[in-house]
Amino acid sequence: MARIDTKIKRKIRNRKKLKDVNINKLRISVSKSLKNLSAQIIDDKKNKTLVSASSIEKEIKSKKTKKIDKSSLIAEILAKRAKEKNINNVYFDRGAYKYHGRIKLFAETLRKNGLKF
Repeated sequence: MARIDTKIKRKIRNRKKLKDVNINKLRISVSKSLKNLSAQIIDDKKNKTLVSASSIEKEIKSKKTKKIDKSSLIAEILAKRAKEKNINNVYFDRGAYKYHGRIKLFAETLRKNGLKF
């Protein structure tokens, strides 16, 4: 129970700091489980998801790849979909997850593909 509380506290703390600093940008929210990773670009003013990508989609799920390779593949797809909607400036909300491993690779791949944060 204590572990869940610390994760929730970290999530709230990170999100509060990010919302104070980044007023006019869209938010990239990442969620991961043991097998899957999903991300979405959210407009907090309208409370709408503009673009999303997940490892559950058919085109990604059909490829038999490692989890770390899936995270870079999802980042490429999300960046491509964001460019189609003319989204360039965002801020990265890692939630309760630490910035290493799959989350770090995901963020670096987004930067390589043209998103600025």
